[in-house]
Amino acid sequence: MVDFVLVGGLLTMFFLAIIQLTLVLHVRNTLIDAAASGARYGTLADRGAGDAAERTRTLIGAALNPGFAENVSTSEVSIEGFRTLEVTVRAPMPVIGLIGPREMLEVKGHAAVQP
Repeated sequence: MVDFVLVGGLLTMFFLAIIQLTLVLHVRNTLIDAAASGARYGTLADRGAGDAAERTRTLIGAALNPGFAENVSTSEVSIEGFRTLEVTVRAPMPVIGLIGPREMLEVKGHAAVQP
């Protein structure tokens, strides 16, 4: 009986840690995809940086929660001599219960600006 309780508690904590890691990776990958998609959208011929930020917010709101899309910024940077539009998303890391980090997650998406 004691062995079951000890092993059961350990397995429960291990299972919750795996669920937490899975949730953080899902949110991170979704934010990266939304930022890259928004950057590509903003570099189209009739679009701009404001359109990229709005598209990123829309994609994040549809896939996750609008609370993750509150801090989206855009800037034009040079990467290896090419002008690129950079979309940066800062969002809180999701946590389950008391486990997990309480920090901000920052991801960036890039797309080449058409000459």
